[in-house]
Amino acid sequence: MSRDDWGLMLLLSLAWGGSFLFNGIAVRELPVFTIVAARVALAALALHLFLRGAGLTFPRAREALVAFLVMSVLNNLIPFNLIVFGQGLIDSGLASILNAMTPIFTMLIAHVLTADEKIGPRKAFGILLGFAGVVVLFSGRDLLAGGAIIGQAACIGATISYGFAGIFGRRFVRMGLEPMVVAAGQLTLSALVMVPLAFAVDMPQALPAPSAAALAALAGLALVSTAGGYTLFFRLLARAGATNVSLVTLLIPCSAILLGIAFLGERLDLREIAGFAVIGLGLLVIDGRLVSVLSGRGAPHG
Repeated sequence: MSRDDWGLMLLLSLAWGGSFLFNGIAVRELPVFTIVAARVALAALALHLFLRGAGLTFPRAREALVAFLVMSVLNNLIPFNLIVFGQGLIDSGLASILNAMTPIFTMLIAHVLTADEKIGPRKAFGILLGFAGVVVLFSGRDLLAGGAIIGQAACIGATISYGFAGIFGRRFVRMGLEPMVVAAGQLTLSALVMVPLAFAVDMPQALPAPSAAALAALAGLALVSTAGGYTLFFRLLARAGATNVSLVTLLIPCSAILLGIAFLGERLDLREIAGFAVIGLGLLVIDGRLVSVLSGRGAPHG
Protein backbone atom coordinates (compact mmCIF):
# COMPACT_ATOMS: atom_id res chain seq x y z
CA MET A 1 0.00 0.00 0.00
CA SER A 2 1.11 3.58 -0.62
CA ARG A 3 1.72 6.17 2.09
CA ASP A 4 -1.70 7.68 1.32
CA ASP A 5 -3.32 4.25 1.71
CA TRP A 6 -1.73 3.81 5.12
CA GLY A 7 -2.95 7.27 6.07
CA LEU A 8 -6.51 6.28 5.14
CA MET A 9 -6.05 3.04 7.10
CA LEU A 10 -5.06 4.94 10.24
CA LEU A 11 -8.00 7.33 9.82
CA LEU A 12 -10.36 4.37 9.44
CA SER A 13 -8.97 2.71 12.56
CA LEU A 14 -9.57 5.94 14.47
CA ALA A 15 -13.11 6.28 13.08
CA TRP A 16 -14.07 2.70 13.93
CA GLY A 17 -12.01 2.58 17.13
CA GLY A 18 -13.72 5.82 18.11
CA SER A 19 -17.10 4.06 18.06
CA PHE A 20 -16.12 2.26 21.27
CA LEU A 21 -15.22 5.59 22.88
CA PHE A 22 -18.50 7.19 21.76
CA ASN A 23 -20.50 4.18 22.98
CA GLY A 24 -18.70 4.32 26.30
CA ILE A 25 -19.71 7.96 26.79
CA ALA A 26 -23.28 7.67 25.53
CA VAL A 27 -24.16 4.48 27.46
CA ARG A 28 -23.59 6.31 30.75
CA GLU A 29 -26.69 8.43 30.13
CA LEU A 30 -28.80 6.83 27.41
CA PRO A 31 -30.40 3.38 26.94
CA VAL A 32 -29.15 0.95 24.32
CA PHE A 33 -31.95 1.22 21.74
CA THR A 34 -31.85 5.03 21.81
CA ILE A 35 -28.11 5.08 21.13
CA VAL A 36 -28.36 2.66 18.22
CA ALA A 37 -31.43 4.43 16.77
CA ALA A 38 -29.63 7.79 16.80
CA ARG A 39 -26.54 6.21 15.27
CA VAL A 40 -28.25 4.56 12.31
CA ALA A 41 -30.75 7.38 11.65
CA LEU A 42 -28.19 10.20 11.56
CA ALA A 43 -25.73 8.09 9.55
CA ALA A 44 -28.43 7.11 7.04
CA LEU A 45 -29.36 10.77 6.57
CA ALA A 46 -25.71 11.73 6.02
CA LEU A 47 -25.20 8.95 3.46
CA HIS A 48 -28.36 9.86 1.56
CA LEU A 49 -27.03 13.41 1.26
CA PHE A 50 -23.76 11.91 0.01
CA LEU A 51 -25.59 9.81 -2.59
CA ARG A 52 -27.51 12.81 -3.83
CA GLY A 53 -24.31 14.83 -4.15
CA ALA A 54 -22.62 11.97 -6.00
CA GLY A 55 -25.59 11.51 -8.34
CA LEU A 56 -26.20 7.93 -7.19
CA THR A 57 -29.76 6.52 -7.23
CA PHE A 58 -31.20 4.69 -4.25
CA PRO A 59 -32.83 1.44 -5.48
CA ARG A 60 -36.46 0.72 -4.61
CA ALA A 61 -36.80 -2.73 -6.18
CA ARG A 62 -38.19 -5.38 -3.85
CA GLU A 63 -35.10 -7.60 -4.20
CA ALA A 64 -32.78 -4.80 -3.14
CA LEU A 65 -34.96 -3.70 -0.21
CA VAL A 66 -35.23 -7.26 1.14
CA ALA A 67 -31.46 -7.67 0.86
CA PHE A 68 -30.95 -4.33 2.65
CA LEU A 69 -33.26 -5.49 5.44
CA VAL A 70 -31.38 -8.76 5.99
CA MET A 71 -28.05 -6.92 5.87
CA SER A 72 -29.33 -4.33 8.34
CA VAL A 73 -30.22 -7.07 10.81
CA LEU A 74 -26.88 -8.86 10.50
CA ASN A 75 -24.55 -5.88 10.10
CA ASN A 76 -26.28 -3.18 12.19
CA LEU A 77 -29.21 -4.16 14.37
CA ILE A 78 -27.80 -7.23 16.10
CA PRO A 79 -24.13 -6.20 16.48
CA PHE A 80 -24.68 -2.52 17.28
CA ASN A 81 -27.15 -3.35 20.06
CA LEU A 82 -24.98 -6.15 21.46
CA ILE A 83 -21.85 -3.99 21.51
CA VAL A 84 -23.57 -1.06 23.22
CA PHE A 85 -25.14 -3.44 25.75
CA GLY A 86 -21.76 -5.11 26.31
CA GLN A 87 -20.05 -1.77 26.82
CA GLY A 88 -22.42 -1.07 29.66
CA LEU A 89 -20.63 -3.93 31.44
CA ILE A 90 -17.02 -3.88 30.16
CA ASP A 91 -14.47 -1.27 29.12
CA SER A 92 -14.30 -0.01 25.55
CA GLY A 93 -10.77 -1.38 25.09
CA LEU A 94 -11.81 -4.92 25.97
CA ALA A 95 -14.88 -4.64 23.72
CA SER A 96 -12.65 -3.62 20.81
CA ILE A 97 -10.28 -6.53 21.45
CA LEU A 98 -13.17 -8.98 21.25
CA ASN A 99 -14.35 -7.23 18.08
CA ALA A 100 -11.04 -8.25 16.48
CA MET A 101 -12.45 -11.80 16.36
CA THR A 102 -14.75 -10.74 13.48
CA PRO A 103 -12.55 -11.99 10.61
CA ILE A 104 -12.00 -15.28 12.43
CA PHE A 105 -15.73 -15.97 12.75
CA THR A 106 -16.22 -14.78 9.17
CA MET A 107 -13.77 -17.39 7.91
CA LEU A 108 -15.39 -20.16 9.96
CA ILE A 109 -18.84 -19.26 8.63
CA ALA A 110 -17.51 -18.95 5.07
CA HIS A 111 -15.92 -22.40 5.35
CA VAL A 112 -19.31 -23.91 6.17
CA LEU A 113 -21.57 -21.85 3.90
CA THR A 114 -19.47 -21.23 0.79
CA ALA A 115 -17.69 -23.40 -1.75
CA ASP A 116 -14.84 -21.02 -2.59
CA GLU A 117 -13.60 -19.82 0.83
CA LYS A 118 -12.39 -22.96 2.56
CA ILE A 119 -9.91 -22.86 5.43
CA GLY A 120 -6.38 -24.14 4.78
CA PRO A 121 -3.79 -25.24 7.38
CA ARG A 122 -2.32 -21.75 7.91
CA LYS A 123 -5.69 -20.11 8.43
CA ALA A 124 -6.75 -22.95 10.72
CA PHE A 125 -3.70 -22.31 12.89
CA GLY A 126 -4.46 -18.58 12.95
CA ILE A 127 -8.05 -19.28 13.97
CA LEU A 128 -6.88 -21.50 16.83
CA LEU A 129 -4.57 -18.71 17.99
CA GLY A 130 -7.49 -16.27 17.90
CA PHE A 131 -9.61 -18.51 20.10
CA ALA A 132 -6.64 -19.02 22.42
CA GLY A 133 -6.59 -15.25 22.86
CA VAL A 134 -10.24 -15.29 23.91
CA VAL A 135 -9.47 -18.08 26.39
CA VAL A 136 -6.77 -15.84 27.86
CA LEU A 137 -9.29 -13.01 28.18
CA PHE A 138 -11.77 -15.24 30.00
CA SER A 139 -9.16 -16.95 32.20
CA GLY A 140 -9.28 -16.32 35.91
CA ARG A 141 -12.77 -14.82 35.82
CA ASP A 142 -15.77 -16.10 37.74
CA LEU A 143 -17.88 -17.51 34.89
CA LEU A 144 -20.94 -17.66 37.16
CA ALA A 145 -20.79 -13.96 37.94
CA GLY A 146 -22.79 -11.72 35.59
CA GLY A 147 -21.24 -8.43 34.65
CA ALA A 148 -18.05 -8.74 32.67
CA ILE A 149 -18.73 -12.25 31.37
CA ILE A 150 -22.13 -11.25 29.99
CA GLY A 151 -20.62 -8.12 28.43
CA GLN A 152 -17.87 -10.13 26.77
CA ALA A 153 -20.35 -12.72 25.53
CA ALA A 154 -22.48 -9.94 24.00
CA CYS A 155 -19.46 -8.53 22.15
CA ILE A 156 -18.52 -11.98 20.84
CA GLY A 157 -22.12 -12.43 19.69
CA ALA A 158 -21.74 -9.20 17.72
CA THR A 159 -18.66 -10.55 15.91
CA ILE A 160 -20.56 -13.71 14.93
CA SER A 161 -23.33 -11.56 13.46
CA TYR A 162 -20.73 -9.52 11.55
CA GLY A 163 -19.38 -12.82 10.20
CA PHE A 164 -22.77 -13.79 8.76
CA ALA A 165 -23.11 -10.25 7.37
CA GLY A 166 -19.80 -10.58 5.55
CA ILE A 167 -20.99 -13.72 3.79
CA PHE A 168 -24.46 -12.38 3.01
CA GLY A 169 -22.99 -9.12 1.70
CA ARG A 170 -21.30 -10.92 -1.20
CA ARG A 171 -24.61 -10.92 -3.06
CA PHE A 172 -24.55 -7.14 -3.46
CA VAL A 173 -21.63 -7.48 -5.86
CA ARG A 174 -23.73 -9.82 -8.01
CA MET A 175 -26.59 -7.32 -7.85
CA GLY A 176 -24.30 -4.61 -9.25
CA LEU A 177 -24.96 -2.10 -6.45
CA GLU A 178 -22.45 0.56 -5.54
CA PRO A 179 -20.92 -0.04 -2.07
CA MET A 180 -22.05 3.35 -0.74
CA VAL A 181 -25.59 2.58 -1.91
CA VAL A 182 -25.45 -0.68 0.06
CA ALA A 183 -24.23 1.19 3.15
CA ALA A 184 -27.04 3.74 2.83
CA GLY A 185 -29.57 0.99 2.20
CA GLN A 186 -28.75 -1.10 5.23
CA LEU A 187 -28.62 1.94 7.51
CA THR A 188 -31.94 3.24 6.17
CA LEU A 189 -33.68 -0.06 6.91
CA SER A 190 -31.97 -0.16 10.30
CA ALA A 191 -33.33 3.30 11.10
CA LEU A 192 -36.85 2.29 10.07
CA VAL A 193 -36.66 -0.54 12.62
CA MET A 194 -34.71 1.11 15.45
CA VAL A 195 -36.37 4.53 15.69
CA PRO A 196 -39.91 3.18 16.39
CA LEU A 197 -38.42 0.50 18.67
CA ALA A 198 -36.50 3.08 20.69
CA PHE A 199 -39.58 5.27 21.14
CA ALA A 200 -41.70 2.26 22.12
CA VAL A 201 -39.25 0.71 24.59
CA ASP A 202 -36.91 3.47 25.83
CA MET A 203 -39.33 6.40 25.48
CA PRO A 204 -36.42 8.84 25.04
CA GLN A 205 -38.84 11.78 25.03
CA ALA A 206 -39.48 11.09 28.74
CA LEU A 207 -35.82 10.75 29.71
CA PRO A 208 -33.79 13.56 31.28
CA ALA A 209 -32.06 15.73 28.69
CA PRO A 210 -28.65 14.20 27.87
CA SER A 211 -25.52 16.20 28.52
CA ALA A 212 -23.54 17.94 25.80
CA ALA A 213 -20.96 15.15 26.04
CA ALA A 214 -23.58 12.47 25.37
CA LEU A 215 -25.02 14.40 22.42
CA ALA A 216 -21.54 14.91 21.01
CA ALA A 217 -20.88 11.17 21.41
CA LEU A 218 -24.06 10.35 19.46
CA ALA A 219 -23.05 12.74 16.69
CA GLY A 220 -19.54 11.28 16.58
CA LEU A 221 -20.91 7.73 16.55
CA ALA A 222 -23.22 8.47 13.63
CA LEU A 223 -21.20 10.88 11.53
CA VAL A 224 -17.58 9.92 12.24
CA SER A 225 -17.69 6.19 13.05
CA THR A 226 -20.59 5.16 10.81
CA ALA A 227 -21.08 7.53 7.86
CA GLY A 228 -17.44 8.65 7.80
CA GLY A 229 -16.14 5.16 8.52
CA TYR A 230 -18.09 3.63 5.64
CA THR A 231 -16.87 6.38 3.28
CA LEU A 232 -13.23 5.75 4.25
CA PHE A 233 -13.67 1.98 4.09
CA PHE A 234 -15.08 1.88 0.58
CA ARG A 235 -12.52 4.38 -0.70
CA LEU A 236 -9.69 2.28 0.75
CA LEU A 237 -11.28 -0.91 -0.56
CA ALA A 238 -11.19 0.49 -4.10
CA ARG A 239 -7.57 1.66 -3.74
CA ALA A 240 -5.93 -1.16 -1.79
CA GLY A 241 -8.18 -4.22 -2.05
CA ALA A 242 -10.00 -6.35 0.50
CA THR A 243 -6.92 -8.17 1.85
CA ASN A 244 -5.12 -4.95 2.72
CA VAL A 245 -8.25 -3.40 4.21
CA SER A 246 -8.60 -6.38 6.56
CA LEU A 247 -5.47 -5.19 8.39
CA VAL A 248 -7.58 -2.46 9.99
CA THR A 249 -8.85 -5.18 12.34
CA LEU A 250 -5.44 -5.12 14.03
CA LEU A 251 -5.40 -1.34 14.36
CA ILE A 252 -8.93 -0.76 15.73
CA PRO A 253 -8.24 -2.18 19.22
CA CYS A 254 -5.08 -0.08 19.47
CA SER A 255 -7.04 3.08 18.63
CA ALA A 256 -9.93 2.15 20.93
CA ILE A 257 -7.63 1.32 23.85
CA LEU A 258 -5.67 4.58 23.51
CA LEU A 259 -8.89 6.62 23.23
CA GLY A 260 -10.40 4.82 26.24
CA ILE A 261 -7.31 5.53 28.33
CA ALA A 262 -7.19 9.17 27.22
CA PHE A 263 -10.87 10.09 27.58
CA LEU A 264 -12.56 7.46 29.78
CA GLY A 265 -9.82 6.78 32.31
CA GLU A 266 -9.78 3.08 31.44
CA ARG A 267 -6.92 0.71 32.12
CA LEU A 268 -6.26 -2.76 30.74
CA ASP A 269 -4.64 -5.46 32.87
CA LEU A 270 -1.90 -7.81 31.67
CA ARG A 271 -4.42 -10.57 30.90
CA GLU A 272 -6.27 -8.33 28.44
CA ILE A 273 -3.04 -7.14 26.80
CA ALA A 274 -1.87 -10.76 26.49
CA GLY A 275 -5.25 -11.78 25.03
CA PHE A 276 -5.03 -9.05 22.39
CA ALA A 277 -1.44 -10.06 21.58
CA VAL A 278 -2.50 -13.67 20.94
CA ILE A 279 -5.55 -12.62 18.86
CA GLY A 280 -3.36 -10.19 16.90
CA LEU A 281 -0.80 -12.93 16.26
CA GLY A 282 -3.58 -15.16 14.98
CA LEU A 283 -4.75 -12.45 12.59
CA LEU A 284 -1.20 -11.92 11.32
CA VAL A 285 -0.87 -15.66 10.66
CA ILE A 286 -4.22 -15.64 8.81
CA ASP A 287 -3.15 -12.62 6.74
CA GLY A 288 -0.03 -14.57 5.75
CA ARG A 289 2.19 -11.76 4.54
CA LEU A 290 4.32 -11.60 7.67
CA VAL A 291 4.75 -15.38 7.61
CA SER A 292 5.82 -15.19 3.96
CA VAL A 293 8.33 -12.43 4.63
CA LEU A 294 9.87 -14.28 7.58
CA SER A 295 10.08 -17.53 5.61
CA GLY A 296 11.37 -15.84 2.47
CA ARG A 297 8.45 -17.10 0.36
CA GLY A 298 6.19 -15.25 -2.04
CA ALA A 299 2.44 -14.67 -1.79
CA PRO A 300 0.69 -16.61 0.98
CA HIS A 301 -1.73 -19.46 0.36
CA GLY A 302 -4.75 -20.32 2.58
